[in-house]
Amino acid sequence: MGMTSLVAAVRAQMFGLLARRLPDSVLWPLQRDGLDPVRAGRGPVVRLPVPFGLRAWLVSGYEPVRQVLGSLDGFSNDFGRFAGRVGIKLDQDPGGLGFADPPVHTRLRKVLTPEFTVRRLARLRPRIEAIVRERLDSLAVEADLWHDFALPVPALTICELLGVPYEDRDHFQKLSTARFDLVDGAGASLDAVGGSLAYLGDLIERQRREPGEGLLGSIIRTHGDAIDDRELAGLADGVLTGGLETSASMIALGSYALMTDRHLRERLAEQPDQTIEELLRYMTVVQVAFPRVATAAHTIGGVDIRPGDVVVCSLSGADRDPRFENPDRIDPERPLGRSHLAFGYGVHRCIGAELARMELRLAYPLLFDRYKEIRPAVQPHELQLRRASIVFGLDSLPVLTSA
Repeated sequence: MGMTSLVAAVRAQMFGLLARRLPDSVLWPLQRDGLDPVRAGRGPVVRLPVPFGLRAWLVSGYEPVRQVLGSLDGFSNDFGRFAGRVGIKLDQDPGGLGFADPPVHTRLRKVLTPEFTVRRLARLRPRIEAIVRERLDSLAVEADLWHDFALPVPALTICELLGVPYEDRDHFQKLSTARFDLVDGAGASLDAVGGSLAYLGDLIERQRREPGEGLLGSIIRTHGDAIDDRELAGLADGVLTGGLETSASMIALGSYALMTDRHLRERLAEQPDQTIEELLRYMTVVQVAFPRVATAAHTIGGVDIRPGDVVVCSLSGADRDPRFENPDRIDPERPLGRSHLAFGYGVHRCIGAELARMELRLAYPLLFDRYKEIRPAVQPHELQLRRASIVFGLDSLPVLTSA
């Protein structure tokens, strides 16, 4: 089995087995009532009724979540620990930052961090703006803002970031976005994952021979053989999975909120950064952080956590904590700063946060500058919101672009 096929098989096995074996009673942290997380009066730390003989906890209070995610050595992200506890046998770890502990995580993050500084990302801004304008120009009077705008913008941005050759971009965009299209079933989605990973493997081989100007070429020039192809494929696929559907969901959901609230649009024009941070907090599209296994005893939110317990942090729950006044309301006047947890917290905080912000700062204003009368073509109860999805979002967003 080739390197990229192996990575694809590991991830498919991992998520497929988990999804089939988790009861509905465990999935409520991924469910929403409209745009609001389902809480049902539960406390900041509650026991999850999982099978496999595990003790598992959902942490959703703001300070308890920060305590878990900010712990440097009290919890492990190593998926091998978790997989073994639930009876999944892995021939090889799935790779990527999210499933690694120090010192592996530290080494890999140091490889990626220089590529995601504000200064380094600034080179992408003109191209991202061009992508946004091109997609807006192509919208019909009756359009699906998810498929026609929200999804292609981050997909093409990732092409720019990774250094995908122009002649390959249509192909790579189709492979990338198909993994999130479940119309033809989960098998087709997993085939798309395998296809995009196979493409990344081929791209890495080409970049090894002739490094380009994108992220892959830069890492190869800087680190050479110190990072092998499997690790590099894992990092590249992590950039894809971490930056595609998450940004697409924020573009779509944020656009919906702005379409339906004129005051919010006015605040976007006057205070774009503050308004976008509040939208990030309110939506928190990545609903839970990667599961962690406790490696030491802890007291979290008054609850004793034992070594070996599995802890899942609800980012969406934490961002609706009562520490935020009227947390279930979008308040563009809120003096929020960047205190929300939409990008996580601690050493595993999303490395692509500034890229996501750059996309939103361009996508929202340009959308409403180009289509001042754009509005949803469906009623709120008709929105196709995803149910029990780690990344909260829409399956479609029909809009009318003119009056």
